Amino acid sequence: MSAPAEVRRPTRAEVEDLLFEEAELLDAWDLDTWLTLYTEDAHYVIPATDAPDGDPTTDLVLVDDDRLRMRLRVDRLNSRKAHREYPHSACRHLVTNVRVGEPVDGEIPVRASFIVWRSRNGKESTWVGGYTYRLVAVAGELRIRSKRVELDMSSLRPANDVAIIL
Repeated sequence: MSAPAEVRRPTRAEVEDLLFEEAELLDAWDLDTWLTLYTEDAHYVIPATDAPDGDPTTDLVLVDDDRLRMRLRVDRLNSRKAHREYPHSACRHLVTNVRVGEPVDGEIPVRASFIVWRSRNGKESTWVGGYTYRLVAVAGELRIRSKRVELDMSSLRPANDVAIIL
């Protein structure tokens, strides 16, 4: 097996463009297009609030989706049968403090902070925390291989649930 090809470290602006596009697609409920930002071997994890370093193979997590489960989540959220999200919430994903690491084994590590605001049926919820991404270049375009959402909240009670994609 040959060594992975040298990967160019993208600029922060290039990475921010991808993260901002993701946020914009989620806010617009364009979930099918959102899914195209992810690789076929993608992984999306939200650990429990009491174990932000939790490993989904051994610890309880809120979300542990591979690409198939991401597709099923998108299909459900786009359906009228998703009563918790039909009609859709108004959302605003704010991404900040983006930091791009040096490529390792073909992947670019990225960290960012976020606030996600949601309004539905006269109730507002807010989630805050950090994103950890592993990005890869696919046909010259940055794509998301993994996303980990670490909530900086001691409890989900103020936000009620995680019925939307953070």
